Amino acid sequence: MKFTKRQKAILIGTILGDAYLQKTGKRNARLCLEHENKQKEYLLWKVSAFKNLFQGKPVFVKRVHPKTKKMYEYWRFQSNSTPELGKMQRLFYKNGKKIIPSNFQELFKEPLSLAVWFMDDGYYYPRDNNAYLYLGKLSLDETKIVQDTLINNLRLKTKILDKKQEGFVIYFSPSETQKLKTIIGPYIIPCLMYKIPS
Repeated sequence: MKFTKRQKAILIGTILGDAYLQKTGKRNARLCLEHENKQKEYLLWKVSAFKNLFQGKPVFVKRVHPKTKKMYEYWRFQSNSTPELGKMQRLFYKNGKKIIPSNFQELFKEPLSLAVWFMDDGYYYPRDNNAYLYLGKLSLDETKIVQDTLINNLRLKTKILDKKQEGFVIYFSPSETQKLKTIIGPYIIPCLMYKIPS
């Protein structure tokens, strides 16, 4: 299957966020989605965008974290394996690690991609009226590519913060947070409006 423009935008956003592309064989991959119990509606929204990729129903998982001993409950859904997902896996992964590809500015142009990434990994702080996008294990060079892409493609000026163990973070000042709300607001689904309230 070839992805529509909307599907590709959602796919790129969720690959950058919480999704994982699992390699299956030499050329194929499957999309693995996991969301906590309270975000089941969000998981189903993602799945509904790729109806021909997913079959059956999501699986409810309970597991104890080996270090904290805390119980985690979440929903998991894995897609069929396809060559198109294989292409995306080769773009966004190197030696099993998620990366920012060299042609990122060409790939990341749609506000919908940023909206999905923010719904996955973004946080809004109402007290200070600013927002953060957590980047996990991306390198500083990769983070700079993300920063450059946001200004060049979406006209969003940001700062890079080093949160040490939490990794690098893209920071949106109060004025840029207002612009961010305007850009991604139309795409935020109702159950996640708390992430970036109007």
